[in-house]
Amino acid sequence: METELSKRLGIEHAIFGFTPFPAVAAAISRAGGMGVLGAVRYSDADELARSLDWMEENTGGRPYGLDVVMPAKKVEGVSEADIEAMIPEGHREYVRQVLAKHGVPELGPDDVSGWRITGWMEQVARNQLDVAFDYPIRLLANALGSPPADVIARAHEHDVLVAALAGSARHARHHKDAGIDIVVAQGYEAGGHTGEIASMVLVPEVVSAVEGLPVLAAGGIGTGEQVAAGLALGAQGAWLGSVWLTTTEAELPSRVLIDKLLAAGSGDTVRSRALTGKPARQLRTEWTDAWEDPAGPGTLPMPLQGLLVADAVSRIQKYETEPLLGTPVGQIVGQMTSERSVQAVFDDLTRGFERAVDRINRIAGPSLSRA
Repeated sequence: METELSKRLGIEHAIFGFTPFPAVAAAISRAGGMGVLGAVRYSDADELARSLDWMEENTGGRPYGLDVVMPAKKVEGVSEADIEAMIPEGHREYVRQVLAKHGVPELGPDDVSGWRITGWMEQVARNQLDVAFDYPIRLLANALGSPPADVIARAHEHDVLVAALAGSARHARHHKDAGIDIVVAQGYEAGGHTGEIASMVLVPEVVSAVEGLPVLAAGGIGTGEQVAAGLALGAQGAWLGSVWLTTTEAELPSRVLIDKLLAAGSGDTVRSRALTGKPARQLRTEWTDAWEDPAGPGTLPMPLQGLLVADAVSRIQKYETEPLLGTPVGQIVGQMTSERSVQAVFDDLTRGFERAVDRINRIAGPSLSRA
């Protein structure tokens, strides 16, 4: 699974693995891919530095990258308290009602709430980059499209390639104009924030729109055959995220959640604004259903929704409230039926890729020889 891009980055396989877990990212790099560590949960720059120190010690000198969440337009002077004040009391009361209906206890006095809005604020992302550029990262990816121009320039000064996710050809052309090096064409099937276009349609559209730039296929990819399909459509690699959630190196907070993922089918996900305020594919739960209920207040825009539900999500996770417990995950969840190591996932990807290539060669061989 080697392409021009993988050769440029010095990786054996053109597999780019996004994950919030350092142990998974390091294992992806050791297996010959590009582990990309998600930084959104690191509101503390020192904590990110500790994780990158760990990555340095556990990647065996293999390349790795970082994924941040940074808006293209700079917004100054807005604090977390300012955003908190914008949340209507009616929405807070609705959260309390949903949690009470399912008997979810309060967090204890010594419990720390998990992910909050700070990871989505520009200054936090900039603090993360101040740390990251002290390390030999090879790739900087931005989940909200093109980062600000000064960030792209700074990355290039450090010889770091910049990638941005795109859900349409229009987005992809904007990334190219902004100076992005790699476009991740993320289809509707993907976990997390997605657009409306499926990968089979999106990837070739983006490849054509940004001719000359490498494209990574993303969304609904978890097997070697699907990687081969992405490359056949013109991509120079595959961006995988969901498939790592059930690896043995992952650090999911709940055994109940792992079992839900292993049991889920490809139809058991939904694009919902319940988590962040933007459509994000995740397991369908009674929590996502509650935010679709016409009797409810509806979701708030990003970043208000994320801050509104942060404590609630922490409570649901801590007490493993099964009907409400979910996570961002793509439609590939239907093929995530067992826990495997990252290396075992790579072995399966390699074998599947070889099967797909052999199959195409058998079909195309006679035609090519006649030509």
